[in-house]
Amino acid sequence: QVQLVESGGGLVQAGGSLRLSCAASRNIFILKAMGWYRQAPGKERELVATITSGGYTNYADSVKGRFNISRANGRNTVYLQMSGLKPEDTAVYFCVFGGDGRLSLPGGVDYWGKGTLVTVSA
Repeated sequence: QVQLVESGGGLVQAGGSLRLSCAASRNIFILKAMGWYRQAPGKERELVATITSGGYTNYADSVKGRFNISRANGRNTVYLQMSGLKPEDTAVYFCVFGGDGRLSLPGGVDYWGKGTLVTVSA
């Protein structure tokens, strides 16, 4: 019933910035966290950033200090502001919503976006 729609991916040079957006088709009343996973070809899926319903944020060590996650006042929109991008950030980024505060797998993510591709050139 709930669909997540992502936007903002694209091609950027190293050192540049992008902002990813994600909007849910319906408000979710029972929700612990929103966040972003990413996956590059041949690599393990990685949880990049999370924000809880109370506003607490957490980041992977690889992006800490460069990425910022935020949400709208409602419970249906989340953003990922990326700066100082590096070639190793190249991946498909997935928006996720879940009832698990850590968005852990396999059971902690209830809704997935289709993904948006971010490509960082050297």
